[in-house]
Amino acid sequence: MTPLPSSQEILRFRLLIAQLLGLNIDELRLSRMDELLRRRAHAHHSDATHYLDGLAAGQTQAGELALLTQELTVTETYFFRNPDQFAALTDMALPARLQAFPGRRQVNILSAGCASGEEAYSIAIALREYFPHAAQHVTITAIDFNPEMLEKAQRAQYSSWSLRDMAPARQGRWFSNRGNSYTLAAEARQMVKFERRNLALDDAEFWQEGRFDIVFCRNVLMYFTRDQAQAAMRRIALSIAADGYLFMGHAETLRGLSNDFHLCHTHDTFYYQRKDARPSDDATPDGMRPGQHWQEVPVSGDTSWIATIKAASERIRAITASPPEKARPSTANAAPVRSAPNLDPAMEYLHKERFDRVLEQIGTLPEEHARDTDVLLLKAVSLCHSGASAAAEETCQELLGHDELNAGAHYVLALCKESAGDISAAMEQDQMAAYLDPGFAMPRLHMGLLSHRKGDQAAAASALAQALPLLQQEDPSRILLFGGGFKREALVALCRAQLNAVGVR
Repeated sequence: MTPLPSSQEILRFRLLIAQLLGLNIDELRLSRMDELLRRRAHAHHSDATHYLDGLAAGQTQAGELALLTQELTVTETYFFRNPDQFAALTDMALPARLQAFPGRRQVNILSAGCASGEEAYSIAIALREYFPHAAQHVTITAIDFNPEMLEKAQRAQYSSWSLRDMAPARQGRWFSNRGNSYTLAAEARQMVKFERRNLALDDAEFWQEGRFDIVFCRNVLMYFTRDQAQAAMRRIALSIAADGYLFMGHAETLRGLSNDFHLCHTHDTFYYQRKDARPSDDATPDGMRPGQHWQEVPVSGDTSWIATIKAASERIRAITASPPEKARPSTANAAPVRSAPNLDPAMEYLHKERFDRVLEQIGTLPEEHARDTDVLLLKAVSLCHSGASAAAEETCQELLGHDELNAGAHYVLALCKESAGDISAAMEQDQMAAYLDPGFAMPRLHMGLLSHRKGDQAAAASALAQALPLLQQEDPSRILLFGGGFKREALVALCRAQLNAVGVR
């Protein structure tokens, strides 16, 4: 029997998987890596070291990489998964793209990471049902790296489990049943072209600028390493036409991956629309602008408030610093590197709830920092807590003009909308903030409080139940910034009291 690999061999295996496939092996799947490596080495009549040497040298057949992908990812899907997104597709995205250029060549749709084809065929069915006369003007391309999944997709034969979210009438319209197998009608099958592609690898011929009008890339990038996800999203963004649409999985966001899209929220779902401008060559490697999302960097441990203020300032300095991965040309005419704003005094006043002094400190910053996203966020928070809701909302809108996916700005906007009496708009902004940053506790707490006020106890219970564990783990500096003067213990107590009030103990 082939011995289990060593820890060094497992580490090397993990790095090769990230390099060749872009996959990020989390701790749960890491516990299976030793067994997987042993089995694959045994299948090649080799030991772990020689098997890994073959992977690194590119001697392994492509089918082996596809097999590894299948082992390390979830390929199970079904027709019309997340129906809200298909409603947004047929009501918003498809009509907009069909009408964008009357008489143009084709509307091109991509299903990236199509697995066994259910998503791509769902798009084809929706197109045939809602736009039967336009079907001839639409092409659907579906790509995946796994040849076994692509072969299944091209057969277009499925079990009842794959059709579990389809109404019986729709099933009867599009599928012929023979025993336990359901075969898709030819008029939907013929609309989809399947190709074998690796999303982790660059392919300039495929990812042509402006090639696609609509891209579905759902529950794929969540498996990628951060660097590979950013690189893949740059290629996808380049390939989407101006004002085209991108649909991602419900648990995925573009936050931290790309600034090339507007966030859309209709039909109780989130999706994205491509901005007019092409990706900037001046963007940092992770697609972020300097000074953006300063709350993302975690603070470990239970620090004192003074240490928290210091850590918050340090994180701003770290994020606004020039990224090490992108070397700047050393020429005599090169522009000097801009220093980060010193927000230590402002943060100290924020801790003391002296919001007027925070605003004074912001006013003394050099003009070059007046529109930094971190400065604008601190200004918006201070204006909001000072009661200047209109000015706070204006500042949030300015911030979102620079960084549309800033979860903090959407949360402060929610507070402003509540102050103006627009509860529906406030809850929509909370939903955006929670979607953009699933670990952000405050928008969920706020949604719970607003739902309780509206008398929707079920929605209140759901939001508060999500907020409670997030509050207990929340970054101390984010509580300092968004907590309105309340410490963690007070916010947790408030959340528990509200849960009791809606009957949850």
